Amino acid sequence: PYARTSCLPRPGLQWRPRCLWYGPMNAATILRDAWYFFHRHAIHLATLCLPLLLLEALTGQLLAPHLDAWNGAAELVAGLVFYPVYGAALIPYLDTRTRGQTPGHAALLAMALRLWPSLALLTALSNLAIMLGASLFILPGLWLMVRLAFADFLLVLQGFTPLAALGDSMALTRGQFWRIFTLIMVIMLPLWGLDAHVAGRLAEADLLLRVLADGLIGFAQLFVGVVLYRCFMLTVDGPVDDTP
Repeated sequence: PYARTSCLPRPGLQWRPRCLWYGPMNAATILRDAWYFFHRHAIHLATLCLPLLLLEALTGQLLAPHLDAWNGAAELVAGLVFYPVYGAALIPYLDTRTRGQTPGHAALLAMALRLWPSLALLTALSNLAIMLGASLFILPGLWLMVRLAFADFLLVLQGFTPLAALGDSMALTRGQFWRIFTLIMVIMLPLWGLDAHVAGRLAEADLLLRVLADGLIGFAQLFVGVVLYRCFMLTVDGPVDDTP
């Protein structure tokens, strides 16, 4: 699997996050840097991830009538199948492009398929923990969503096991809950609102139109991944000159 040389300790060792070392790097600055990267690389990100996002949306739409008794189950199952592929391709793309390298899409997708079992397990464990937390008056679910935000990066970039990635993400995000929470909510609240509005307006629309709308909203949500990658790199490496 892809592994980047860094100063990260072995899984389970005591982290010393550097999040407090980049004081001027506030939420607005992180959003600005991440947006600079996202809009510059939008075409490459679309060719890499959008086909899989459309397949995910199509699968969710086709499964929905069969899983109607379980609200949101169709999207959850579709995400569990496809997110580990485009997620494991997106993360090394961000990392290599930030360092001036130009990875090929075929190589990224081949690596993502090799990582699929581990990232699928991590995704399932994260979703389960967040749903259990959300069942306890929502707030614990939001807290877990933030504290587990770096787990994917640890698994894909550093080769951690799913359980080690979850544990070390909890350690890395210590002390920066509100920064990460603010960044996620600034992006996701408008997108959640847009998704609900579009779903209502297109409830009786053609299947392909609903799939296209879901895929495009899913693509916009990839911006969260770019923002979180920026936070992750600032946490483990400190400030750098390039972006994101």
